[in-house]
Amino acid sequence: MRNILSVYYQDIASGQATGDWTDSEEKLSYIRTFQQTMGADIMPAQNQVEAELLYNQLNIFNRLFPIYWLLGIYLLVVAMLRVFFQKSALKVALLIGVGLTGLAFLAQTGNMILRWYAGGYPPWSNGYEMIILVAWALFLFGFIFHRKSDFILPLVALFGGTLLFVSYLDWLNPEITNLVPVLKSYWLKIHVAIIVSSYAPLALSALLGLISLVFMITRNDRFNKPILELTYINELSMTIGVFMLSIGTFLGGVWANESWGRYWGWDPKETWALISIIIYAVVLHLRLVPALKGTYTFNLASVVAFFSIIMTSFGVNYYLSGLHSYAAGDPLPIPQFVYWVVGFVVLLGVVSFFRQRKIA
Repeated sequence: MRNILSVYYQDIASGQATGDWTDSEEKLSYIRTFQQTMGADIMPAQNQVEAELLYNQLNIFNRLFPIYWLLGIYLLVVAMLRVFFQKSALKVALLIGVGLTGLAFLAQTGNMILRWYAGGYPPWSNGYEMIILVAWALFLFGFIFHRKSDFILPLVALFGGTLLFVSYLDWLNPEITNLVPVLKSYWLKIHVAIIVSSYAPLALSALLGLISLVFMITRNDRFNKPILELTYINELSMTIGVFMLSIGTFLGGVWANESWGRYWGWDPKETWALISIIIYAVVLHLRLVPALKGTYTFNLASVVAFFSIIMTSFGVNYYLSGLHSYAAGDPLPIPQFVYWVVGFVVLLGVVSFFRQRKIA
């Protein structure tokens, strides 16, 4: 290989001068034959290579986020109109938007399957793939609950499109790479899928809480029914998310015992998963405290509680050192938009507190 590579580089230099690439292509074919013969056990199959080429050419994830945004805005406008007008044309418009969103979701699902086949492992092994999985699971729960309220699917489309946009940014690596040894386990398909998918219903819960607070600010009686509907779905979605997060955490302990010889080691990821479970358990039981009972408190708490999931999924990975960290605790600047988001939530909570109306 040392000999042929040096000759190959010489042929490339010669080809650049003469425009004749015959010799360099011949050497390249020798290298390829060597790889396929000596590295047959680790070389991807030709079908996988072609699948990855197709995956890169289609580029579906990056093309979907503006489509989801447009569909989200369209569905949100239709949902708002249906609050004030009950016309058959609006119902037809809603069905068209749901159908188009379903087609986009099918394209996203097919692209995830294609990535799975090309990589040879489930596509939820790193930060990029985690965001893709959360977006996919968010749409799945959105379609499960969308008949309960017109506002669910538009919120899911807007936030799901935003997640795909975040995955498009250059601070996440979309490359299909080899798995690190610890991830070469069947637990990747079970533990990671369950615990990352649990973020989706909890994200949906935060979105429903957010839109409910916005409706409270309007002080319009027509929004009383949507607020109650969204609050009930919020509680149901949060309950599902907490169950999934708890089960995923327990299964993670089993995997940890197989990999590291202990079920629990107070690793930052483990600790923050436990913190998130406790926080959401508290939120779900706020209704038992008379002073904290009500739609406003629950919806605001569902929004604030989601910050613990953000810390569990992103903060631990990039800001704390541990077995689950991508950056091994390297200091990274906190994005400026994080401060804007926190400020927006605080402002929304304060304004909705003074403008809310008691919903019976």
